[in-house]
Amino acid sequence: TCGPSAQSRSPLREKERGSGAALSNEEKIALYRISFKQSFAEMNHGSSEWKTVVGGMFFLFGLTGLVVLWQRKYVYGPVPHTFDPEYKEKELQRMLDMRINPVHAPSAKWDYEHKQWKK
Repeated sequence: TCGPSAQSRSPLREKERGSGAALSNEEKIALYRISFKQSFAEMNHGSSEWKTVVGGMFFLFGLTGLVVLWQRKYVYGPVPHTFDPEYKEKELQRMLDMRINPVHAPSAKWDYEHKQWKK
């Protein structure tokens, strides 16, 4: 425990058995420190451990971002041509022309007589 050494404990403990009024404030504090590690105010005092936790989280987010960027550059290949807007337009037009799934697909929202989207 924190506090006075073992040699000073025994005379203080002997003095403690007597009247409390005979003890000085320093002796009372020393006796308290023998029994308890911290005072109530010290125990309730906040710590700055949250700063370490938040810093560690930001470090891991940054590291994850670097891994993602590295993967995009060196691991993944080029984006397939099927993601091009022109290809998507042609694909949609093919679906409309073939009347694919006229109940739930985009064909259901296309007006074939006026050749425009239904309102």
